[in-house]
Amino acid sequence: MQFKYVAICAALVAAFVPVAQAAESVMLEEVVVTAPAMEQPLVVETDPRKPRQPVPAHDGADYLKTIPGFSVIRKGGTDGDPVFRGMAGSRLNILLDGEQILGGCGGRMDPPTAYVFPAAYERITVLKGPQTVLYGPGNSAGTVLFERTTKREPAGTKVTGSLMGGSFGRNDEMAEARVGSESAYLRVGGTRSEANDYKDGNGYAVHSAYNRWSGNAAVGLTPDDNTRIELTAARSDGKAAYADRTVDGSKFARDNYGLKFDKQRMGGVLDGIEAQVYYNYVDHVMDSYSLRAGGNPAGMMAAMNPDRKTTGGRLMGTLNMAGNTQLKLGLDTQSNVHTGRVGAAPGYAGDYTLNARTKDADSKNIGVFGELHHNLAETSRVIGGLRADSWQATDYRATITRGMGTVANPTTNQSRKKTLSSGFARFEKDVSSASTAFIGVGRTTRAPDYWEMFSYESLTTASAFNTNPERTTQLDAGLNYREGALSGSVSAFYNKITDFNLIQSNVTKGMSSVTVTRNVNATTYGAEAGLVYQLAERWKLDGSLAYVQGDNDTDGIALGQTPPLEVRMGVNYNNKIWSFGGLLRGVASQNRVAVNQGNIAGRDIGASSGFGVFSVNGGWRANKTVQVTAGVDNVFDKNYAEHISRAGVMVSGFTQTTRVNEVGRNLWVKANFAFD
Repeated sequence: MQFKYVAICAALVAAFVPVAQAAESVMLEEVVVTAPAMEQPLVVETDPRKPRQPVPAHDGADYLKTIPGFSVIRKGGTDGDPVFRGMAGSRLNILLDGEQILGGCGGRMDPPTAYVFPAAYERITVLKGPQTVLYGPGNSAGTVLFERTTKREPAGTKVTGSLMGGSFGRNDEMAEARVGSESAYLRVGGTRSEANDYKDGNGYAVHSAYNRWSGNAAVGLTPDDNTRIELTAARSDGKAAYADRTVDGSKFARDNYGLKFDKQRMGGVLDGIEAQVYYNYVDHVMDSYSLRAGGNPAGMMAAMNPDRKTTGGRLMGTLNMAGNTQLKLGLDTQSNVHTGRVGAAPGYAGDYTLNARTKDADSKNIGVFGELHHNLAETSRVIGGLRADSWQATDYRATITRGMGTVANPTTNQSRKKTLSSGFARFEKDVSSASTAFIGVGRTTRAPDYWEMFSYESLTTASAFNTNPERTTQLDAGLNYREGALSGSVSAFYNKITDFNLIQSNVTKGMSSVTVTRNVNATTYGAEAGLVYQLAERWKLDGSLAYVQGDNDTDGIALGQTPPLEVRMGVNYNNKIWSFGGLLRGVASQNRVAVNQGNIAGRDIGASSGFGVFSVNGGWRANKTVQVTAGVDNVFDKNYAEHISRAGVMVSGFTQTTRVNEVGRNLWVKANFAFD
């Protein structure tokens, strides 16, 4: 157990608390434990800079775990795949300040959230289900927005930052500075996170060490309160060890550039304009030698180096129509080019860095959309939208790898074009001054993604390029409530999916065992709920629940990779200076399984046992500048694994497990700073 930088945290705290002026007017922010609240129908917002328990890895997926309905497919210490309501991959749109980002690895080593550094953002917004058309196509599970909030501010300098230290060599640093005047600003920031291999509850080390860093900058003009022009740039990289495969990630480089224009409250029929263009390039390396003890024999010093270039843009106008109606109209576009190269480690014959890249796929999408908000009365409203996308993709692969050899690609140089339609309608009613009920239906058509088309075969040929698009029709309903000491929300859904893109492993073809993409029909349904009760002025109880069930209607069995029932219960004391809290997380067993079936990130291994994990935390608000929090995750050192996590593989020097186990007892301390 190591606490690098804890001493630094303590010294900085002492430096800023010479008079112990923890004013009662400054509220100590609580540690996020059970769930951020659903304040609006089907919308959840949370601040990624708040301390939370269990302490997340420094990536996007782990931060989403605190929201009911989310699970993560663990592969190592970081870069897990997020799953929402049992849906993974491109069914969940991930946008960074309005820009879509996609990974490069055909084995899903680098999902989009691997390139997300949450501490660099100020807000995470989750839009549940296909209940919006504003943020790109295919959001059958939902949409996640990682956003920075930039507003016009008085002249001056503002600095925020945080330091964290914990068990297993964990240390994180974040700093951001903004300098400028009312009419212009410069913002620069950076994050860094590092951890050694962690130990599970049995005391066994898990091959899971990582190191990640990011830097970003923005220069903007704000000539008035309602206008912003901003130029942004970002760069990040990292490396991560994996316990679920025979290679690790030695490079996760991203370069990003973007330009935005935003003007609101124009006062006429055209009340607002938003426009942006962006460029994202990810360069990923996976190899068998960089992070493995002792390396590998020269003949096994292999590396794979996929990359992806994504360019896109968006233009949207907000129209104030007659009466109480607002209409948002727009278009967006995205282009992806994916290439790869393989070879030996640098210094060996066949050095991969000297080999030429080969393009295997590209895709393009142009979408037009409209979303309307109409107030029927003071207490009721309807929201609806329509979207149409022109999608196309081209397969450039000449051969397909099968086992230790290759076979001819039957779809080489073929192109596909589809028009994809989506839409939704939702009715909201303020049942009382304290509660809002809602019901909505959404339908979306999702094109098969890169992994579904290019990483696997079909049942009949060596290529899955002609896999059918997936069509989802979902009913959402729920209630939000807030009055007095009690607040809460519940949302439920029922979903029919035609041509669900199922991934199935261990399919026999001749003398080989392959993984294929299949189209099946599926049904999913479930619910999320959250409740907060203020016991007294300083005491609060809260809890959350998430449940989903999935059925493969074609095969008459369970739908693979469906998480089990999860319940969280927390208690918190907060007197504005000191806080103390506890979290009990309980997860049921999962016996409804489909072995070898699942999604692009993982397949079912078998049934799993339930578990319960208890964690505690505390906090101290030193003054307006400094807040310190600390916690113990998994107090009783429980050994457990998430049902949907990947199977452990044999890594030299480590114990192989059925699934990649979660972290054992984990101590941490974090200090947040803010200077104006």
